[in-house]
Amino acid sequence: MTYLDNAATTYPKPREVQMAMSDALRRYGANPGRAGHRMAMASSEEIFNCRTEAAEFFNAPGPECVAFTLNCTHASNYVIKGLLRPGDHVVISCLEHNAVLRPLYALKAFGVTYTEAQVFPGDNDSTVNAFRSALRPNTKLVVCNHASNVWGIRLPIERIAALVHQYGIPIAVDCAQSAGLLPIDMQASGIDYLCVAGHKGLYGPMGTGMLITAVGPSLATLIEGGTGTDSINPQQPSGMPERMESGTQNMPGIAGLRAGIGFVRSRGPAKILAHEITLLRSLYRELASMEGVQLYTPAPDPDYYAPVLSFNIRGMQSETVGRELSELGVAVRAGLHCAPAAHRFMGTLETGAVRICPSAFSTAQDMNAAAYAVKRILMKKSAPKH
Repeated sequence: MTYLDNAATTYPKPREVQMAMSDALRRYGANPGRAGHRMAMASSEEIFNCRTEAAEFFNAPGPECVAFTLNCTHASNYVIKGLLRPGDHVVISCLEHNAVLRPLYALKAFGVTYTEAQVFPGDNDSTVNAFRSALRPNTKLVVCNHASNVWGIRLPIERIAALVHQYGIPIAVDCAQSAGLLPIDMQASGIDYLCVAGHKGLYGPMGTGMLITAVGPSLATLIEGGTGTDSINPQQPSGMPERMESGTQNMPGIAGLRAGIGFVRSRGPAKILAHEITLLRSLYRELASMEGVQLYTPAPDPDYYAPVLSFNIRGMQSETVGRELSELGVAVRAGLHCAPAAHRFMGTLETGAVRICPSAFSTAQDMNAAAYAVKRILMKKSAPKH
């Protein structure tokens, strides 16, 4: 199988990740932070080490800023539902994933409103001005993705953060598609809440994510319970990260996530990005030469795009193309990618799109296999019907 569905979840996982998870099941079988015996203490140390790795990787103020979640969606819900109150207004981009849209839609029943700011690919000045125009006196939060999970379009989050901070408004960034690839410096860029997927560009296992923030105590809690600290107090702890972590953590997953971050650091995010962009550019050239293939974005430019490429075959539904690619041994994702707003933006809401995303392990042969499979589908489509 040629696996090119890495925008959903990277595969394969590095050997280091597999070994770390297996090792955790043997060495860290006790609940972290819940007892004083050696195995529990070792589990706590491993979790702290992962917090430290993540804080250093994203230049957060410290490991206490890192709260583990199930995924990026979980982290987004913590921020959106933990910060907003009736009458509040939010600004988002027109490219958001349902991880942002659905929590906001749910809050509409409680009087929360939101405005979608237009994104202008390749024109950061116009994008920033669109965010400025969308602000209102009651805007309490700006939420935007760092890069679209469908089109790869990058948003100028540093400039958007600088803009909204002039008005005392915090910014939450969904970096599900950028973490491990694009540079993210929380302190330099002014990101208040960073929502992270562990299972994509950080090469951790599914079921891992992080909310990284120095202002976590300002969020109301969605889940309360045992944290292993201040147990006599019926109130949820106010300090991070315990405030956001009730119940037993995913110990093997966190150990795997730590190993994934180490893998990315050892290879270098910039080198992984360059590798993936090079592969997608070669595939883009092949697809652009095929009559019947519809491309929606320019050839990937890392200054403005993450390494994600979506396309369609004219006259075919994207799900049909995805199914036929699977039958030819190429794994992609087709449809709406849980991001109808991004498809509405590009005019593909009715058809969806076929998405291809390489990883650090992808090769030129993988791109050739994908191009060849698309050619076969086109040939089949154009063959005379008997």
